[in-house]
Amino acid sequence: MSPQSKTEQQHKPNISRLDPVWARIREEAQQGVEREPLLGGMFHSSILHHRTLEQALAFRLSQKLASAEMSEQILREIMDEAHADDASLGEAARADIVATFERDPACNRFMKPLLYFKGFQAVQAYRISHWLCKQGRADFASLFQMRVSECFGVDIHPGAQIGKGIMIDHAHSIVIGETAVVGDNVSMLHSVTLGGTGKSDGDRHPKIGNGVLIGAGAKVLGNIHVGDCARVAAGSVVLEDVPARKTVAGIPARIVGEAGCAQPSLTMDQLFKGEI
Repeated sequence: MSPQSKTEQQHKPNISRLDPVWARIREEAQQGVEREPLLGGMFHSSILHHRTLEQALAFRLSQKLASAEMSEQILREIMDEAHADDASLGEAARADIVATFERDPACNRFMKPLLYFKGFQAVQAYRISHWLCKQGRADFASLFQMRVSECFGVDIHPGAQIGKGIMIDHAHSIVIGETAVVGDNVSMLHSVTLGGTGKSDGDRHPKIGNGVLIGAGAKVLGNIHVGDCARVAAGSVVLEDVPARKTVAGIPARIVGEAGCAQPSLTMDQLFKGEI
């Protein structure tokens, strides 16, 4: 190496990757310590003691999911391994945090999903189980699925494929089956089922497009497609394909109008205004 190259290397600036989501979470955590000192230990252990969002996620989720069968330390090692192997896991988590902040009026800080929202936590834990499934570690993936269901009341099969920018509000009693596919920027509320219709195996679960809004208690059943930017009304039972940008409602669901906007999942508007 030439003297000039050595000089250039010595003076090369140490530029860290910009991470505005994590920077904001840390700022909010520091404000939380000042605002509520009794929770300072939680803010420090869950956020401020970690260099990255990925490390904080591994810590928080391992706390929640640890059991006599799977220790907190083992869980953290698995999650750290997953994030080191697949950078898209962290990218998806950031997109999910932003989605929750933008769509959930109860979310007024970026750190709230990480600390308090079981829908966000369940989806991030699913992402680890999906990674394990792709690694051929089926038993570990199933154990993750079981613990997520026990801890959060959310049952997502590790084989399901879920995009980023996902917001699951309240998240109680969510069920997503093995061959289900959920696109990007999807919003759903509690008690949604993406399920099958019987005992048949194979490709048997719904395919949800991008930008879809699924209301509370809706059941989408079978290997059917819900098109991009469609709306499924609360309490509906969907048994047939839903065209893009349409609103469906009822039991069984039928088309009742247009979606009403470009991306229903972003506006979260669940009111039908009679656009036939």
